[in-house]
Amino acid sequence: MLRTYFISAASVLALTTIARADQTGSDAEPIKIAYAAMIEDSITVRGKYQRVENSSAMKTDTALINIPQSLTVLSREQLDDQAITDIAEALRFTPGASTGQGEGHRDQITIRGQNTTADFFIDGLRDDVQYFRPLYNLDRIEILKGANAMIFGRGGGGGVINRVTKTPTTDEVFVGGSLSADTFGSVYASGDVNAPLGEAAAARLNAYYESLDNHRDFFGGDRYAVNPTVAFKLSPATRILASYEYVHDDRTVDRGVPSLNGEPLAGFDETFFGDPDANVTELSAHIARLRIDHEFSDMLKADATVQYADYDKLYQNLYPIGFDDSLGEVSLDGYRDTTKRQNLIFQANLVGKIDTGPLAHKLLIGFEYADQESDNARRDVEFANSMDDQITFAFTDPLVIPAFAFPVFTRDRQSDVTATSVYFQDQIDIGSLIKIIGGVRYDRFEIDAVDQIAIAGGGAGLTSRSDEKWSPRVGVIFKPIESASLYASYSKSFLPRSGDQFLSLSLSSATLAPESFENYEIGAKWDIADTLSVTAAIFQLDRENGLTADPSDPGNAITVGSRTRGFELQFVGEVMPGWSINAGYSYLDGDERGRVVAGALANRTLAQVPEHMFSLWNRYAVTSRFALGLGLTHQSSQFASIGNSVELPGFTRVDAAAFYELSDNLELQVNVENLFDTDYFPAAHNDNNISTGEPLNARFTVRAKF
Repeated sequence: MLRTYFISAASVLALTTIARADQTGSDAEPIKIAYAAMIEDSITVRGKYQRVENSSAMKTDTALINIPQSLTVLSREQLDDQAITDIAEALRFTPGASTGQGEGHRDQITIRGQNTTADFFIDGLRDDVQYFRPLYNLDRIEILKGANAMIFGRGGGGGVINRVTKTPTTDEVFVGGSLSADTFGSVYASGDVNAPLGEAAAARLNAYYESLDNHRDFFGGDRYAVNPTVAFKLSPATRILASYEYVHDDRTVDRGVPSLNGEPLAGFDETFFGDPDANVTELSAHIARLRIDHEFSDMLKADATVQYADYDKLYQNLYPIGFDDSLGEVSLDGYRDTTKRQNLIFQANLVGKIDTGPLAHKLLIGFEYADQESDNARRDVEFANSMDDQITFAFTDPLVIPAFAFPVFTRDRQSDVTATSVYFQDQIDIGSLIKIIGGVRYDRFEIDAVDQIAIAGGGAGLTSRSDEKWSPRVGVIFKPIESASLYASYSKSFLPRSGDQFLSLSLSSATLAPESFENYEIGAKWDIADTLSVTAAIFQLDRENGLTADPSDPGNAITVGSRTRGFELQFVGEVMPGWSINAGYSYLDGDERGRVVAGALANRTLAQVPEHMFSLWNRYAVTSRFALGLGLTHQSSQFASIGNSVELPGFTRVDAAAFYELSDNLELQVNVENLFDTDYFPAAHNDNNISTGEPLNARFTVRAKF
């Protein structure tokens, strides 16, 4: 209670004395760089949360209004204004997308009813290992919705998240950074340094450190990363960008609270249902990338990128699997999991413009090759008292857990995946009213898997599978005026039977066809003004041969089909001078298809798919140096698993912020989260691993740029 009063008093004081109109920190400023082929033009006026271009959805420089697809772009500016430091918080402001718990050690998202741990990209290249991705070095986040295999390859059935990194500029020398702390005790520090190296080269260094803490008992850890980047011109037509990133994450694995009587366990939001010494995760990631862009002429351009990434990941945890209030008992399970993966990806694109009579074409021809080697092992927990991997014992707060160890290997697998892809796309302008976009991608996906446990037991431990798939995409755009478009589109994606982490291939599943996703969409986009836009879309997404966790045995998967129908609306930009907003709404209706029980259809609602989601963020400049922010997030109830036996209640959370610019080089910021101290449960992994929302808290930030 004392902490609540302290936060409230501090928040009121800050909100009445601290604000800003323009943020000049380098973390927030979209930069026009010498290496211009890497990013698109952007609006640079503070407070206007809108981008003009987005090439990731098409791999060509195409205006958002001319892309027949629903997408959300979160700028560096908005991320900083809301003090967002992870993917989960960013998705609260993305219609049609929600976040999962990720078992407390990874990003996990659900877009249009499709759950994934692997549909993440960095500068258009796959970044699929399970971990929490930092945002310190980003220019923006792009969330592209609908089946996306034509551009991004396998997976992406519901959509993908692409992180676009900052790049150097020859325009100026600057040193910038931020330092913040919140009322839970977490600390965040970041730095951003840019230096021209003559007229044709520049270097940039981004780095950050975060000491982790929150409202949960025993939670803690730290993470840090560093990202040096160099850009230079070999000639007026040829540019090179070289980048290296090291990411380290060491934290407590927290899998939330169990359920009771079909609802999350109430009254124990801070109780840790695990062992603070055993529930840990560690990640080390090295990501190196080299990109070359060349302009043959104004009508023909090419780029080629090679990326090598090495990931070393460990997590182990105990987690709740049941709670009995009548007996005062709790049940736990657990395991230890290690993953090592090396990704080598090469991608090349050729973009050309030609006219054939009255038709204007923008052609894309691309090639991608990926070689991914993974080594994964899992050990089950064994409790001394039960001599089993599960145990039930008397509940206390904190838990007093009987002795345990992780002695038994239940999985020891290696896999080698190669994927070869070619793709072609044509954007055709038929006069000024009609645009047709058509493309197709061919993928050959090959996996060789070795099951060491099966081999040691004398069984067949070698499994291979090859898939060759065509992924089409077609869209028609009607433009009654230059600033508005109506579109209809169709796209298709697939996911091989090895799953998004290459772990689910077996002798039985190797005989099954890949999962398939088909997205049908009708939408409208209108740039009301240069700094204000509205988008809307109606869609249907069908999934066949899908896999999901078995609610009665979460360690196994069951095959389901599904259909998600929905509506999305987003309103972004400057409503009037000094007042900018980002508002979004989505309606989702997601259900199984084809499930039969006792001779009758018994389709269930898809897990972790709220029917209604609404978000709103306002930023208003009160004076030339003083500004306020106010946000709201609403999420209706959702089921924790496909079993539909546990429901997370709906909730509404309100946030606020204030900004004050002390000088051209220094500014102050305070963010107050969960202003009305709402008790809520934002996400789950299954029926007994449910995250609890943070109570009222505040984060204080100082930003500087010189």
